[in-house]
Amino acid sequence: MGLSSAMGSFLFLFGLCGLCAGFIQGNCTDYKLQFERVFSVPGDMAMLNSTLVSPDVFNFTTVPYNITWYESDTNQEMSTQTGRILIRGETLWFLNVTLDDDGEYVTIVRTPSQCYRQVTKLVVELPVTGECGRPRTTEQTLTRGVNDKLYCPLKHYIDKLKSYNIITSLVWYKGCDPIMDGQAGKYTYRDTKLMINTVEAQHNSFFTCTLKFTLSGTAGSVSETINAIVSEAYSLVPQVHEPANEIIKAHIGSNFSKRCLVFVPGIGFPFVDITWMVRNKFILKTHPPERVYTSEQRWRQDAPIKGIWLERLLMFSELKKNDFYINYTCRAQSSRGYPEGYFTLMPADPNIMLPIGTVLGGVMVLFIISVIIYYIFKVDIVLWFRRAFPFLYTNKDLDGKLYDAYVAYPAPCAVGFSNEVETFALNILPQVLENACGYKLFIAGRDCLPGQAIIDSVEESMQASRRLLLLYTASTFTSKRHTTSTSSNNNNISKSSSNNRERKTSDNSSCLSFDVSDELYQDTRQQLECVEAMHRALLEGSFKVILVELEEITPAQLALFPESVRHLRKKQGAVCWWKTLRTRQMWRACSREDQKKSEHNTHLSPSLSPSSRFWKEMRYHMPVKGKRVVYPEKTALLNL
Repeated sequence: MGLSSAMGSFLFLFGLCGLCAGFIQGNCTDYKLQFERVFSVPGDMAMLNSTLVSPDVFNFTTVPYNITWYESDTNQEMSTQTGRILIRGETLWFLNVTLDDDGEYVTIVRTPSQCYRQVTKLVVELPVTGECGRPRTTEQTLTRGVNDKLYCPLKHYIDKLKSYNIITSLVWYKGCDPIMDGQAGKYTYRDTKLMINTVEAQHNSFFTCTLKFTLSGTAGSVSETINAIVSEAYSLVPQVHEPANEIIKAHIGSNFSKRCLVFVPGIGFPFVDITWMVRNKFILKTHPPERVYTSEQRWRQDAPIKGIWLERLLMFSELKKNDFYINYTCRAQSSRGYPEGYFTLMPADPNIMLPIGTVLGGVMVLFIISVIIYYIFKVDIVLWFRRAFPFLYTNKDLDGKLYDAYVAYPAPCAVGFSNEVETFALNILPQVLENACGYKLFIAGRDCLPGQAIIDSVEESMQASRRLLLLYTASTFTSKRHTTSTSSNNNNISKSSSNNRERKTSDNSSCLSFDVSDELYQDTRQQLECVEAMHRALLEGSFKVILVELEEITPAQLALFPESVRHLRKKQGAVCWWKTLRTRQMWRACSREDQKKSEHNTHLSPSLSPSSRFWKEMRYHMPVKGKRVVYPEKTALLNL
C-alpha cells in the first residue's frame, strides 16, 4: 500500500512539472522551427546553434539571460552528458550522434522580462551502402580547363571551434581516397578551400571534407560531401572597370548619371547581378519618377574576347546637398566573389573663369574707354589736374627765367607778314595769356630794347624764356631765300647762327628802326629766331617750341617748309588758330539769329575765352604755374 502511494505521488509531481514547463514555454515569444536543418550520420558530431541570442531579438550585451535546451517530444530539459551531449550557451553539441538523436530540440531564452522560444531540427541518416560520402550532398561547379576551387561547407563549425580555442584539422577525400596537400601538383589546401590546378573531366566526382577535432575530451569528426560538376561554360571573377574608386565633381541642382561597367571573363552567360549601394543600402528603384534610381542591367559581348560586358547606370534627376561627400558603390555579385568599385561625389569647383573673364573684360572695356576719354579730353584733364593739385608742380619762378614764352612771328616787311598775324601777336595773345592767364610773354617789336643788336636780342630773350611760340602762316616759310638758309642743311644750324652773328655784330640799328635794308633786317630776325629755336629744341633738347598755325596749310605748302619745322610739326603737332575761326564761321552760318542776339548783348568774342578749345591747348603747352597761380576756368570774355 505504501509503495503504491509513493509511486502515485511521483507520477503526479512529474506530470505537474511537465505541465509547468509547457505552460512556461507557451507564454514565450515563439520563433518556430529554424529553416536550416542539421544533417548528420551516426558516429559523427553535430552542432545545433540557436539564433535567439541576437541583437534582432534582444540586447544580449546589456540584458542578463539564461538558455535552456529541451527535447521537443518529452519537453524534458537537457543537460551535459559526458561523451554524449555538451551544452555551451546557445549551442547544443552531439558528441556521438545516434539514430535516436533524430528529432526537434527547443531553445528557451529567458530574460528578467521576456521569454523566447525556437525549434531546431536534427536529421540523422544512414550512409549509403558502398559509398564513402554522406547521403546529403551539395553541388559546386568546376570550370574545365582553368584553375578552380571547392569550398568546404563546414566553415561555421570551424569558426565556432576557434571561439573555443580548439585546434582543428581538415582532410579532403575524392570518393574514398584521401587527398594529400600538394598531391601531384594537382591539389592544394588553402584554409577551407581545395585548390584544383587545371580542372579536367575526371574531377566530375564526389569530394568530401572531414573536420577532425577534440571537444570536451571526446575526439570526433564531422563531414560534408560535395558533388563537383565540371562545366564547359564558365565565368571567372568579375572585373569592375567603372567606377574606378574615383572622385567625381558635379553641380548642385544638375542631373547626373554614372555607369557601372563590369567585365565577366568566361564562356556562356554568367550569373552575375550588378547592384548600386549607398551607405550599405541597395538602390533597388528603377523608375524615372524617383529622384535617385538605376537603369535595367544591360549586357554586350565583344567577339574576340571571351566574356560578357555588363552595365547598369546610377541616375540622379536632380543633385541635392545631401548627395555629396558620399561613396556610391557598385557591386558585382557572383558565385566567384563580390568585387566592388566606388566613386565619391563632390561639389564642383565654382567656375572662376566666368567672373575672371567678366572682370578682365570689364577692366579692358574700362581701360579702352579711359584711353578714349583721355585722348579726347586730355587737355581738359591735364588742366583740371594742374588747377586741383598745384602743389605737385615745381614753382617755375625759381628757375631764373624772366618770360614764360618768347613769341616769334613774321615781322613787318618780312616774308609771311600780315596785319592779322601782327594783331594776333601784339593784341590777342597778350589779352588772353598775359591778362587772363597770368603768363609773361616776350614779343619782338614790343619788348626788345632800342639799339640792341638783333642776335643779342634774340639769343638773350630766348635764354630767358621757358617756351617759344612760333606763329606762322602758309607763306611764312615759302620764300626761297628763307627756305634755303634754314632747311638746306639742318646739321649746320649752329654754324649758320654763328655766321649770322658775325655778319650782324657791327649792325647797331634798333628793333624798330627801318632804313634801306629794312627787308633784310626783318628776314634776319625771323631767320635767327627760327634757327635758334630749332637748334635748342632739336639738337640740345633744352627748349620746347609751340607751333601756332594761324591759317590752314595744304600738303603742297607744307612741302616747302624747312625740314626741321616739318619734323617738329609731325612729332608734336601744332595749335591751330584757324580751326577756331572756322568753327565760329560755321556757328554763325547755322544760327544767324543767335548771332544777332549775341552781338546785341555783347561785343566780346567767344574765341578769347580761356575756356575755348584753342586757348586750352595753348595753356596745356605753356609752363605749369605750380603753387604760384591757379587760374580760374571761367573768366570774363575780353574785347578785341
